[in-house]
Amino acid sequence: MPILVITGTGTEVGKTVTTAAVAACALAAGRSVAVLKAAQTGVGPAERGDADEVARLAGGVTTAELARYPEPLAPGTAARRAGLAPVRPYDVVEAAQKLAVDHDLVLVEGAGGLLVRFDEAGGTLADAAEALRAPVLVVATAGLGTLNTTELTARELRFRGVELLGVVIGGWPESPDLAMRCNVTDLPDVAGAPLLGALPMGVGALSPADFRTAAPGWLAPRLDGAWEADAFRVRATGS
Repeated sequence: MPILVITGTGTEVGKTVTTAAVAACALAAGRSVAVLKAAQTGVGPAERGDADEVARLAGGVTTAELARYPEPLAPGTAARRAGLAPVRPYDVVEAAQKLAVDHDLVLVEGAGGLLVRFDEAGGTLADAAEALRAPVLVVATAGLGTLNTTELTARELRFRGVELLGVVIGGWPESPDLAMRCNVTDLPDVAGAPLLGALPMGVGALSPADFRTAAPGWLAPRLDGAWEADAFRVRATGS
């Protein structure tokens, strides 16, 4: 798995902090890691972007960002409004392949969900993942509505013949409600792929040292962690 594409079921689902956790676990396992942000929106030229945040939390990763647009919109829309060149799927493919030459693992983080448009032709992160023949990790929310968005994302990946590696819950609260507890059981079923982790809510506020120490406890062995889905399900559901 030299290249892993990380997408969300929408915005603000914990995609960047999950990318940082995956990077931290891979680094702890002795692998070299690069993080590629396909398109950064809603951030000014001098501000820190998502790739910078991954580097801050995870440590020694190589970072790359293909484009940055000031307004917090879909990349294609943000590029058009800013009068800037859009990112196209082949740009993502080319950059990821170059990074893979010198790194054991390249994490490609999308913007928003799988089918958010990058350009006027309708190019998406799904197109890039398909061309790369890279597996995709889906970051989902815990609560009500997540089953629908997760299943839609999974169906699109299956339609394209792209491997869905698994699902990670991007923010698990201390006191989950009934829907959240039920979703722990239902998410793997609707995704047709395993649950590979659950990040506690707010872990992005940890110090980098504490984040790196704790990260293996949030992700499954498939992602170089020690988290166990069955044990988590028992704790979450009581059965």
